[in-house]
Amino acid sequence: MLSWIPAALNHPELPTALAAHGIVRTGLTNGWLGDYLRNPGGALLRLLGHLRDWAITWGPTVAPVLAVGIAGFVIGRRRWARSCHARLIADARQVTVLAPPTVDPAGGAALWSNLVGLLRPAWRRWFTGQPHVACEYTFSEAGVGIRLWVPGVIPPGLVERAIEAAWPGSHTRVGTADPPLPPPNSEQRRLVVGGELRLARSEALPIRTDFDADPLRALIGAPVGLGRDEYACVQILARPVTGRRVAKARRSARRVHTGGSTRVVGRLLDLVTPGVKSRSTRNTTKSGALHSDPQTSLEYAAQNRAIVAKQRGSQYETVIRYAVATLLPADATESEVRQARDVARGRAHALAASFASYTEHNHYTRHRVRHPGPVLADRRLGKGDLLSVAELAALAHLPTDEAIPGVQRAGARAISPPPGIATPDPQAKPIGVTDTGHERPVALRVPDARHHLHVIGATGSGKSTLLGNMILADAEAGRGIVLIDPKGDLVTDMLSRLPRSVADRVVIFDADSKSRPPCLNPLDGGETDLTVDNLVSVFRRVYSAFWGPRTDDVMRAACLTLRTQEGVATLADLPKLLADPAFRSRVTAGITDPVLRGFWSWYEELTDSSRSQVISPLMNKLRAFLLRPFVRDAIAGGHSTVDMGEVLDGGICLVRIPKGSLGEETTRLVGSLVVARTWQATTARARTPQRQRRDASMVIDECHNFLNLPYPIEDMLAEARGFRVAMTLAHQHLGQLPRELREGMSTNARSKIFFNASPEDSRELSRHTAPRLSDHDLAHLGVYHAAVRLVLNGEEAQPFTMRTQPLPRAIPGRAREIRGIARRVLRSRVPGATASAPSSQTPTRPPQRPAGTSGPTRPNSGDRRGQSGVRARSADPRRQQS
Repeated sequence: MLSWIPAALNHPELPTALAAHGIVRTGLTNGWLGDYLRNPGGALLRLLGHLRDWAITWGPTVAPVLAVGIAGFVIGRRRWARSCHARLIADARQVTVLAPPTVDPAGGAALWSNLVGLLRPAWRRWFTGQPHVACEYTFSEAGVGIRLWVPGVIPPGLVERAIEAAWPGSHTRVGTADPPLPPPNSEQRRLVVGGELRLARSEALPIRTDFDADPLRALIGAPVGLGRDEYACVQILARPVTGRRVAKARRSARRVHTGGSTRVVGRLLDLVTPGVKSRSTRNTTKSGALHSDPQTSLEYAAQNRAIVAKQRGSQYETVIRYAVATLLPADATESEVRQARDVARGRAHALAASFASYTEHNHYTRHRVRHPGPVLADRRLGKGDLLSVAELAALAHLPTDEAIPGVQRAGARAISPPPGIATPDPQAKPIGVTDTGHERPVALRVPDARHHLHVIGATGSGKSTLLGNMILADAEAGRGIVLIDPKGDLVTDMLSRLPRSVADRVVIFDADSKSRPPCLNPLDGGETDLTVDNLVSVFRRVYSAFWGPRTDDVMRAACLTLRTQEGVATLADLPKLLADPAFRSRVTAGITDPVLRGFWSWYEELTDSSRSQVISPLMNKLRAFLLRPFVRDAIAGGHSTVDMGEVLDGGICLVRIPKGSLGEETTRLVGSLVVARTWQATTARARTPQRQRRDASMVIDECHNFLNLPYPIEDMLAEARGFRVAMTLAHQHLGQLPRELREGMSTNARSKIFFNASPEDSRELSRHTAPRLSDHDLAHLGVYHAAVRLVLNGEEAQPFTMRTQPLPRAIPGRAREIRGIARRVLRSRVPGATASAPSSQTPTRPPQRPAGTSGPTRPNSGDRRGQSGVRARSADPRRQQS
């Protein structure tokens, strides 16, 4: 074939042609090239001889250096890889994903498209490597957990926010990275069976991504029936790639297109196999098709389209690993170990077989992994298979099938607060922290709190924690507080956490305390008509099932009569006024009101039996109420020793009236009387210029028991806002509220905080939160998780979700200290008071008067004063104060 070359070199015209082109014939024909052209075989033999001589001369020196260099390169590369992985696992975190009730099928592609942003610049990948993430499906007796392992070098919150953005309504819980399979303890041994899945064909060919049903259904159903000490895990490691890694995949795609081998061994065999290249060339037509067979041509055309579609977007390098672990006793017999191994091998086979549904142009094959437990725990990603975003999303996503059992799901959607929501400060009350995005505290501004707050939540849902944090904020800011607690725990928690600096402003009504309580006499102070209306309304609403117009008339007339006497009237005087003729004659002797005189004239004309029938409904309720020592001292103990006006101006009144100590009806009466007296002090603020009114809060737990005033609740709430008294009304469910009270609170308590609600209540409450939060969300709120819709600058803002923060740690001895200071303040303000005497042992007794003296008999307790101020004086001209 090259026989013409020597003849051409000896052609007579060659020197002239070479000289014309500036080429010297001697250099061309006498050098190595000329020798090769004249005698190729001899030239190659001489070259090999020179190489042999060079190897003999320099081989002993170069070979060790070359070996050391190669070994150093390999060792250095491995150490570099280990150091890069050590940086990844340092401070690594584990993000547990709770699936929303309805999963968007496009969420998987959205997540992995977002995480392409983890790709580092080329220069940084050369020095520190490219971080990867691991999507893990963990199986146990408790169900299926879906979590992402995130290296410590990835900024906190990046992956978490990507998950919540991809699947709206999902929740993420971040913790320290734990091994995917639990390690054994000292009394156990662990048996692990597992492997690795790799693509069987060229990575240029895609797997299946289009499914009618969720492909995870087979994977999650594979390990069904795991026992107590049986665990399984499927781990998908992925990192975004670019540059040379993508170029390698494109070269592999070209080899698939031309029919060549895609692996190194195959290409070497193609080189040494005669006729392979020529056959490929002969099979290629002018149009580029590889085969003349139509079926084969269609197959290759479909592969080409799939290859092009796969290479169109971003790429990930991935590896899939799976393992099944069984924890056995350390002394397990060989038969038990063999049986456990067979069961684990069967479950591992089922896990691997579930990936057969991804078979299309490509498919997965199993590879053996030595020590699968440590390999899965190490989460190291070396060389993997290239997958597109769509392929990776088909493998690693949240289950879209709602019928799949055992999957951990989020109870309710997590929604970020709208712009403008305040953070805690002296003019904003803390209510919790956000549960989406970067966690930050949220608060209710004091001016917005005047629009009142409606809190609904079952016992244990976090309602008391919310109220406690708001009360502590009000106390530290110097705002007035009135707390009515029918359970008792909230007051106890507040006493253990209040600052010591507010102790001299605290007034404590505690039904379980052995100390004499302050006195809040509902018949002392204020305008007579308003005071009596409030008192009678409280009794009428509490005893509505046993209260008639005649009972109402008798109590109203008796209370108005007691207000006309000298000294201070108490509820303890009502039974004497109605049953004791001598006492009644002394009190009614000075009545000038013709209506009252007519009532008592009618009353005196009744026979004893008729009079007994008239007063019996009222007397049995008063006796049951006044027979309790705490009630006698706190409600009927003489002059009021608590000025609720001063409490609203900066004091703290804690009313602890547990139903277990007083009974349900007595608790309702005492709490309602406190609310009525507080409302009287609130309306008295009308005499104070608006700019001088200090903000105050009234917090009422189980509010449906205590809102027993003669005014519609909507009017009460509307007026309280003008008087700068913010009311927080809390209860457990809507069924506790009468229709009028429910409608009034729905309209005028404009800020709403809803904890977990029943399905019936959630349908009603969702009218305040739709469309952002549905009734399903409200019914599936977790513990300490709440849906919130606040008033923002006088307007209703969009609803959002949050978590309540735990109360500060209780201060040992603080409750005892505050109680002691409160008693000392009482003694200092009330000379001769015995604040520490047990009320159950020192009942108030009226002093004995000599026979023939005039004037009513009164308890000898009129010298007591309030813990936060002196008693209020009546503005009623018909009343003479002592």
